[in-house]
Amino acid sequence: MTKTLADFDFETGEVLLLDKPLTWTSFDVVRKVKNTLRIKKIGHAGTLDPLATGLLILCTGKKTKEIDQIQAQEKEYTGTFRLGETTPSFDLETAVDMARPYAHITDEQITAATAQFTGLIQQTPPIFSAVKIDGKRAYELARTGQEAEIKAKTVEIKTFEITRIALPEVDFRVVCSKGTYIRSLARDLGVALGCGAHLTRLVRTRIGEYRVEDAFTLDAIQALRPPRPDSEASTLPGTTRSRHERPNTAPNRAGLQYFAALQADALAAKHLKDATEKSAE
Repeated sequence: MTKTLADFDFETGEVLLLDKPLTWTSFDVVRKVKNTLRIKKIGHAGTLDPLATGLLILCTGKKTKEIDQIQAQEKEYTGTFRLGETTPSFDLETAVDMARPYAHITDEQITAATAQFTGLIQQTPPIFSAVKIDGKRAYELARTGQEAEIKAKTVEIKTFEITRIALPEVDFRVVCSKGTYIRSLARDLGVALGCGAHLTRLVRTRIGEYRVEDAFTLDAIQALRPPRPDSEASTLPGTTRSRHERPNTAPNRAGLQYFAALQADALAAKHLKDATEKSAE
């Protein structure tokens, strides 16, 4: 029999599979589940970027001791690369900064290019990542315009399969080791093909034997929300204190429209700057 949420003993310890919504940070999900179910001890076993969806594993109670073990297991992802355009973050979080022709690239060239990115490879993480540089997160430096050098590291790509080609879009399936950046894989494939590329969609489908098909949604978690204890109720007769929720208009809830707006603003600023510099010549 499949275990339901009502069967979980979160305080003692559980491994909970969540299907992370688009634009939510992993910390957002942890906080939401913690507050909704009133779990004292909870953490996640492997971050997902805000623009990625799919499997996020939460551990509660005594099961938090298994987080490192779960994080070390291989990961599987599916998603989409867009050829012919690059972005500083290697995904949709930042505006396109360069466009190149791609129509001449054949299906055979794309498939053949994946071979150099399988096995043990050296990969450089994105500057817009949580990698630490001199005690600071790389993305903190990147967002303030500071330059920083990130060292390459060894990762393992066990499977790099192209599942659909409809230029400029290329769909893929990747099975890889802990620490692999799919955004960097998009960048590297674009370099290999000579046209540039960035990641436009990413779904984590598996961590070890845990699969996204078995994951719960946040709506299902929300349905288990217990009533507030009497001690938290208002002292006014017939009233209760309302829970504080972040507004749906918050940036990390606005979806791809928010990031598209960011890109449009950044691109407009770049065009204005280029036009100003050209007129000053």
